[in-house]
Amino acid sequence: MSSLLVFPGQGAQQPGMLHRLPRETVSEASEVLGEDALLLDSAEALKSTRAVQLCLLIAGVAAARQLSLTADYVAGLSIGAYTAAVVAGALDFSDALHLVSLRGELMQQAYPQGYGMTAIIGLELATVEGLLAQVHSVDTPVYLANINADNQVVIAGSDGAMKAVAELAKARGAGLAKRLAVSVPSHCPLLDAPAKTLAEAFAKVQLKTPTLGYLSGSRARPVTRIEALRDDLAFNMCRVVDWRGTVQSAYERGVRLQIELPPGAVLTGLARRVFEQGTVMAFDGARLDTLQALLREEGSR
Repeated sequence: MSSLLVFPGQGAQQPGMLHRLPRETVSEASEVLGEDALLLDSAEALKSTRAVQLCLLIAGVAAARQLSLTADYVAGLSIGAYTAAVVAGALDFSDALHLVSLRGELMQQAYPQGYGMTAIIGLELATVEGLLAQVHSVDTPVYLANINADNQVVIAGSDGAMKAVAELAKARGAGLAKRLAVSVPSHCPLLDAPAKTLAEAFAKVQLKTPTLGYLSGSRARPVTRIEALRDDLAFNMCRVVDWRGTVQSAYERGVRLQIELPPGAVLTGLARRVFEQGTVMAFDGARLDTLQALLREEGSR
């Protein structure tokens, strides 16, 4: 049997999250960025897309280093893919910091206001797609962004368009239609241009073949070739996230232990719907020695 480390995306951030981490990784990030990373996790700072994404990267890498044991696979939702690539040995932490800093800036500059993401729970995917088709237009852009689980998706677009879809969704019986703490319309064609700019920066960065199985959150399958990994990371901001498919892919490959790295436990809840057998845990709230023992046990099977 195999193990999987997963890394969350935007929306999982928490004020003060970097202050709970070992100082070594935070200090390293500060040195690379040329700024005090501890200033990135205040409630005010986390209104910035750049700050949020950097905090998630730093937190995930720090926690993975604390584990000090490798898993068989890694996967990250959205920005979490960068952390996964670092942990898989495919992307240097310093390069990841610079790329994520640029990624956040590009996304924020593209849509400084009036856009975002909304979660819809309780409707079939086909139903949501039908509602999107009703509302979407040049003036009211709105797209499918994330397939998180059965009956749980995220849409992205303009505030007005998302509100219209949310109202239609509630009328069709959705249990929840909630605006997320994400200020840009991620994982849809609205970010095609920023993704192309980021890809130009990626072309100058050296990547390595992953030493662990890297599961793409967009493709829901392993990515092994360096150029495919480069493409996956650069363009994941404008591609639909199929997290349901990614977790299912891991389970079908024999993964029976999933550990979610900080912050939060959202991906842990989503995985329980797929993991009929096995163990799903979040780093936050668990004992470090317990997580290490689980990784050793899974690796010995």
